[in-house]
Amino acid sequence: MQTMTEILAAVFFLCVPAAILIGMRHVTLAQKLGPIVLCYAAGLLLGVSGMMPESTDGIRTSVTEASLGLALPLLLFSVDVRAWRHVAGRALLSMGLAVIAVVFVATLLFYLFSSGGVNEPEQLSAMAIGMYTGGIANLGAIKLALAIPDARYLLFATVDTVVGALYLMFVLTLAPRFFGFFLNPSAVQGVDEDTAGDSAESYSELLRKGSIPGVLTALIAAGLCVGGAVVLAPLVTFAGPQIMVIVLLTSFGLLASFIPQIRNNPFAPKIGMYLIYVFSFCVAASMDLAALAEMNLSILGFVVVATFGSLLLHALFCRLAKVDVDTFLITSVAAIMSPAFVPMVARSLRKPGLLMSGMTTGIVGFAIGNYLGISVALMLASGGN
Repeated sequence: MQTMTEILAAVFFLCVPAAILIGMRHVTLAQKLGPIVLCYAAGLLLGVSGMMPESTDGIRTSVTEASLGLALPLLLFSVDVRAWRHVAGRALLSMGLAVIAVVFVATLLFYLFSSGGVNEPEQLSAMAIGMYTGGIANLGAIKLALAIPDARYLLFATVDTVVGALYLMFVLTLAPRFFGFFLNPSAVQGVDEDTAGDSAESYSELLRKGSIPGVLTALIAAGLCVGGAVVLAPLVTFAGPQIMVIVLLTSFGLLASFIPQIRNNPFAPKIGMYLIYVFSFCVAASMDLAALAEMNLSILGFVVVATFGSLLLHALFCRLAKVDVDTFLITSVAAIMSPAFVPMVARSLRKPGLLMSGMTTGIVGFAIGNYLGISVALMLASGGN
């Protein structure tokens, strides 16, 4: 019975994006919002509704991880590596500005919370710096290094889940227009509505008999990338397995893009993008009412200011440095949410050319987040004593 429940749940998670794509044909507002926003919103509604039984949590996590793992190489197969030189400098500059913004805001919050009588606020600052330069993969290492209590660590991660959902929804909907008022226009060419592939008919091509060889070739190539990353990641000791899986998946996907038969496969990006829709729905569905009920107001205030304060400061820095709006957004997501969310936002912006910039800068954030968070915490703690 449990096995059948898991199978049905997996089918449900895989098919909801298809239903959304079909529904978009008949609703004008849905067409304007796009499938990414709709999948994420549908997942949030499902999560807070409490309709999915807890027994499906495991299969949802498996589908989330598998969809992202396969999507990353599939999307990177079609990347033109030579074109990255046009945006590499701006992306790295923007990522550096994002890191500076996070460190500044986290340091300011340390002094505010310290004066308010909060114990060991440097732990909160360290977790914020680690989280908002590379994602949740950095939190574990910072927790161990600073001996952060389990309760504080779990509370911070729980509150960040809620605030991160709000941040991501803002980036997917209002942020491009809001920041577009005062940041330079994008230097990356967008994808027209008619060619963006956001239609049920476009994805139905994957099910046609004549498409089977191309689909299988793309999936096998992606599967080999995932298998290689999973096997090799634990063998690399200078970074955690979670980080190395992302690094290796990105590397294998880019290496495979140099093979003409893989790079020119028209089905790879379509499969990869559909899997990003699945990932968007599943990751949003992880939200639950318990997470909302357990929020501590002081920690909530810290996380909200750390997230949106660093976002606004980063935008100000990008204004001064003349970084364009899309590069700002993609590097902000790479830093605050991690590279895993970059394909989602690149697709929402209809700027697939930003994918490589976001992934690369996100990996840089992964690499420096632990060291930066721990170092700043030790300096703040020593200065406060």
